[in-house]
Amino acid sequence: MARKVFISVIILFCVFRCGRDEPDNKPLQLLQAFGGTVEIDLSGNTTAGIPTDRSITLMFSAPVNQSSAAGTIMLSKGQQPVETDMTFLADGRTVALFPAGPLENNTVYTLVLSAGLLGSRGEAFIPVTLNFKTSLATLTVAAADIKGTDYSDLNEIRNAPLNLSLAIAFSAPVNKASLEDGVALTGNNVPGLVFTYSDNDQTVLITGQTPLVHLSRYELTLDVTLKGAQGESFGGRTWTLYTVVDETPKRPVVSDDELLTIVQQKTFSYFRDFAHPASGMARERNTSGDIVTSGGSGFGIMALIVGMERNFISRTEGLERIEKILTFLETADRFHGAWPHWMNGNTGDVVPFSVNDNGGDLVETSFLMQGLLTFRQYLDPAMVNESLLIERINALWESVEWDWYTKDEDVLYWHWSPDKEWIMDHPIRGYNEALITYFLAAASPAHAVDASVYHTGWAGNGAIINNKRFYGITLPLGYDYGGPLFFAHYSFLGLDPRNLQDTYANYWTQNVNHSLINHAHAVANPKAFVGYSDANWGFTASDNHEGYAPHSPTNDLGVITPTAAVSSLPYTPEQSMKALRFFYYTLGDRLWGDYGFYDAFNITEGWTASSHLAIDQGPMILMIENYRSGLLWDLFMSAPEAQVAIDKLGFTR
Repeated sequence: MARKVFISVIILFCVFRCGRDEPDNKPLQLLQAFGGTVEIDLSGNTTAGIPTDRSITLMFSAPVNQSSAAGTIMLSKGQQPVETDMTFLADGRTVALFPAGPLENNTVYTLVLSAGLLGSRGEAFIPVTLNFKTSLATLTVAAADIKGTDYSDLNEIRNAPLNLSLAIAFSAPVNKASLEDGVALTGNNVPGLVFTYSDNDQTVLITGQTPLVHLSRYELTLDVTLKGAQGESFGGRTWTLYTVVDETPKRPVVSDDELLTIVQQKTFSYFRDFAHPASGMARERNTSGDIVTSGGSGFGIMALIVGMERNFISRTEGLERIEKILTFLETADRFHGAWPHWMNGNTGDVVPFSVNDNGGDLVETSFLMQGLLTFRQYLDPAMVNESLLIERINALWESVEWDWYTKDEDVLYWHWSPDKEWIMDHPIRGYNEALITYFLAAASPAHAVDASVYHTGWAGNGAIINNKRFYGITLPLGYDYGGPLFFAHYSFLGLDPRNLQDTYANYWTQNVNHSLINHAHAVANPKAFVGYSDANWGFTASDNHEGYAPHSPTNDLGVITPTAAVSSLPYTPEQSMKALRFFYYTLGDRLWGDYGFYDAFNITEGWTASSHLAIDQGPMILMIENYRSGLLWDLFMSAPEAQVAIDKLGFTR
């Protein structure tokens, strides 16, 4: 096929290059010669850069006597003849020579056209000797060896040793200066590189002066500026390396019970030390400035209880903080009793969460009220100062107009805006994180909704039921594979799922199986992301290398979020504790920050967050406590309103 293409090109070339027959009395002359598309000098000078795998084309002033051509057109390398096939084109005016095989690179060849060559009408030929030199070979990687495995045909190296030792064999000797200038290693704490040459500079061993960082991504690039010793060009090459796990503890080893306290206390500092100074509310994230979050503050209020019980703060300090928060909430923007998702921590003014989300957020309000009611149950009504706090919490609780957020329909709506009203048009339907919203709406002493709102709006009269099996585990409710794991956390920080059951599911089974499916997905690792394991798992909403996303088995981007596994500790104690140890001991050198675990990481992308988010920090403190003592579950369920909701909605426990 290639030969046919060359011949077609030659024919077209000849149509434009070849003129009419010359008069019979003129000698036969060679007008032009080409090696591929490179024109060969006819004066005898050596023409460089002739390709090794193309034909040699000779264009004459008149048709050639084909029988005379054999033996008079001879190609040689030094004294060694080179076998060729000969094809005549353009009525014999063009001769194409096809070497029997590729010519050797960087080699001088001689093409002799002797006097015995004749024109088709017997014209004599003026002899010509042509000299040309073939192009340099392209330098290639022949082998790339790490610990006996050849990666020359692969672009990814997994489980690379921390002590880098990569032996690269090239197709020809390399120019050492160009190689050392053209090698680049990028990644985490990149070591200096050492180059050791062998095999007449055809093989180089690249080693690191210091070890690579474990379980990290690196890129080793050989740039196109790299040259062979004879000037051969190189097309470039890049390998992505993922280093092995170093299981050596990066932080002091303590008992599991001590570790749980360390994680709770460090994470608690997000709500104690990083709370907004004017309002006491939780900032949305560690870069939010004056923006505070209603739902995250509900988690922070519950964290105050843990802080007092675990002696992270005194009871006096905890009461002073809740008093500051209540003072802020009493004057902050509210919309039919519901707080916005975001507020300015100084003024209480709404900060739009999105263009149309500049009013009440009923789901975030329910997270906040879950925290306030739990704190109310912690207070001692026999103490005058605490009794006053109870009254203030009750006033806020009773003023949330849950029923108004139905629009007189059998469903709750998520948002309302004072200037855009119901433009968001987001009915709250299960199954997701908002079970607590319906639970509190049913329990409200002043603005309760009917049970039909729960059964029709939330449960879809049974539409939330799943009961399919994923990784061999039955999921009672919700999306296939369960969705992001915060569904099992946010509503159940206070609402106790132990033995909680209604027409649709047993909620302990739901949360346990959701967590087990989440864990099983990491073990199965269907997308082959780097680093997933029995100990490294957890998919939920969090920051990621591209921004933010609700990660789950069906939206798996290679991101592991510590709060997912850690906050499932009550449901999957063995798997979650294994993950907590992995995050703290094995990855503690990169994942442990000022406020506990950073939000997320992606080993495949070589990315670790520098962020902490209130809605991810809070569940870790609270669900660890529920695992250890059940404190927050017991407090919230002790509220008389909880029994009202249980009875109204048909729950049993």
